Amino acid sequence: MRKSDFAFWSFMVMTGLAGATTLLNVSKTYSATTPNSEIYKQLDLFGDVLERVRTDYVEKPNDTKLIEAAINGMLTSLDPHSSFLSAKDYEDMQTQTRGSFGGLGI
Repeated sequence: MRKSDFAFWSFMVMTGLAGATTLLNVSKTYSATTPNSEIYKQLDLFGDVLERVRTDYVEKPNDTKLIEAAINGMLTSLDPHSSFLSAKDYEDMQTQTRGSFGGLGI
């Protein structure tokens, strides 16, 4: 191999290593400082607790009910008027509120 080829490839390898190191450091710094990183830690905790309940609870829980209760808890913590409706509950609400209403409208 000629000396100029060796110098060229050495330069390319060093540039590649420097670029890779820079990208890794930037991505590590960015991911550690993003506000979403705390959210994902909390979601990991939620997943861990859900899995622990699913495997270690005395009776096997209904997964759908657990998730719906968690979502409802999140929404009701916002204000007393927010809540989650399952598809069946939503359909029931639509049935109950469908129709005509009479009265003075006062």
